[in-house]
Amino acid sequence: MSVLLSTDLPFPVFRRGKVRDVYDLGTELLIVATDRISAFDCVMPEGIPDKGRILTAVASYWFAATEDLVPNHFRGHPGWPAALEAHRKDLAGRAVIVEKTRPLPVECVVRGYLAGSGWKEYQAGGSVCGVALPSGLRLADRLPEPIFTPATKAEEGHDENISFERMAGIVGGELAVRLRDLSLALYRRGAELAARKGILLADTKFEFGLSASGELLLIDEALTPDSSRYWLADSWAPGQNPPSLDKQYLRDYLETLPDWDKQPPAPHLPEAVIQGIRARYLDLAGRFGID
Repeated sequence: MSVLLSTDLPFPVFRRGKVRDVYDLGTELLIVATDRISAFDCVMPEGIPDKGRILTAVASYWFAATEDLVPNHFRGHPGWPAALEAHRKDLAGRAVIVEKTRPLPVECVVRGYLAGSGWKEYQAGGSVCGVALPSGLRLADRLPEPIFTPATKAEEGHDENISFERMAGIVGGELAVRLRDLSLALYRRGAELAARKGILLADTKFEFGLSASGELLLIDEALTPDSSRYWLADSWAPGQNPPSLDKQYLRDYLETLPDWDKQPPAPHLPEAVIQGIRARYLDLAGRFGID
């Protein structure tokens, strides 16, 4: 199966992220989700067939399901102007037009369960991003209430978990409170809808930006398997990592490699791992009825 690892379109490049290529259309942006996949902030040499189309469809689903909570930057799928016609096959299902914003320099992470870097922080000091948690919690335990645990957005290297107070110092106190409250509301909406499909939303991250008029918008992606940790509810048991429908499968594989120090260049992926990731992304989308 073919993969799309990069694009070269006849528009100015706004930025190239780990997964998305973004082009400048003036007051709007054209975002193309490639089939690239990253882990530990490194882009893998191989892509995952259909990944970009799956991410675009899942993000569109969640933008629509949460627009009553906060407006988002989505402005539609491209109408295929003449300059894009030659690229129609590659872009179909993976390109969207969004409003241009000024992205805020923080990631808004919400955790409903103890896993990942949160679990490591808890083991070290009994708290996550300055939020004290009850003693005796186990890996994958459900938290008493979802917690807001922001992080910095690193252009290079690893993101850093930070306290709410430090986030307030970066974006301002009033905006920090608003971002926290919106993120918690978005997580609860996602967790509620996922539970109806037999899925647990363990944690997720959101990104926000300010429009030219100063309106706060949800941007980038929302509740995708790239930005979230999804577990199968019927396989969840505290004390162990449950089977997931996200890229934790990739992280777990990479953790078994003794010779990779989680720095570029990333190792090549076996075909079985590539297909395992693809199957999990397709499974998640299918459970929400997303084609």
